[in-house]
Amino acid sequence: MLINMETPLRVEVSEGIAQVVLNRPEVHNAFNESLIQALTQTFEAFREDDSVRVIVVRGEGKSFCAGADLNWMGKMVNYSFQENLEDARALARMFETIDHCPKPVIGRVHGAAMGGGAGLVAVCDVAIASTEARFAFSEVKLGLIPSVIAPYVVRKIGYGHARHLFITGERFDAETALRIGLVHRVVAPDALDEAVDSVIRECLANGPNAMAAAKMLLHATQVLPPDELRSLTIARIAELRVSPEGQEGIRAFLEKRKPNFGGSA
Repeated sequence: MLINMETPLRVEVSEGIAQVVLNRPEVHNAFNESLIQALTQTFEAFREDDSVRVIVVRGEGKSFCAGADLNWMGKMVNYSFQENLEDARALARMFETIDHCPKPVIGRVHGAAMGGGAGLVAVCDVAIASTEARFAFSEVKLGLIPSVIAPYVVRKIGYGHARHLFITGERFDAETALRIGLVHRVVAPDALDEAVDSVIRECLANGPNAMAAAKMLLHATQVLPPDELRSLTIARIAELRVSPEGQEGIRAFLEKRKPNFGGSA
């Protein structure tokens, strides 16, 4: 299935894998209102689409995502405070929608991943970068701050690294991104697709409901007090053990065969 080839976002779904391609290569896939809206709507649709098992986010052309589009920023200069609030809410909704997507989200990162583009990396479950990828939280260079992406970035790389990179705005390479935890693997440019494919294969072999539940559990560990979290963990594992997917997984393990999770590899 091919969706909206001519829009700022190209979505290709085949055999359970959704390729979400930022499709503004002429501006290094920088964010504007249209791209933000398209990403939000796409990930909202994926929530209820059982045909989608794994999502890959990638950029067309030379870069993953260079942050904010210059023309979009030019409009902000003349926005009122209220208009800027609405604009920031739309961006926040996009990141939250991607972050809370129940499907595994893999980031294929090459070229520039700056500002909001680095924030997009932070909301991917698994991020694999090319050795030539470059990153920055460079908002302070413009007299701004990485405000909307801060919760996701700090959660991903920790307070200490964020404090350094948010304040200096300096650029850093893929090996540094790996060391601080922004990405999970760094490979040569010609090995990037195979590295992404290996993660896809791992995900397709898993129970889709289990992966969704794992993501929900991870979010819960960040917000629930200990007593509530303990109760949640007890209830969730009991529910999953008696679920059809859990029963199939356990029986397959005991019977020494691959589980049938419906379309899994």
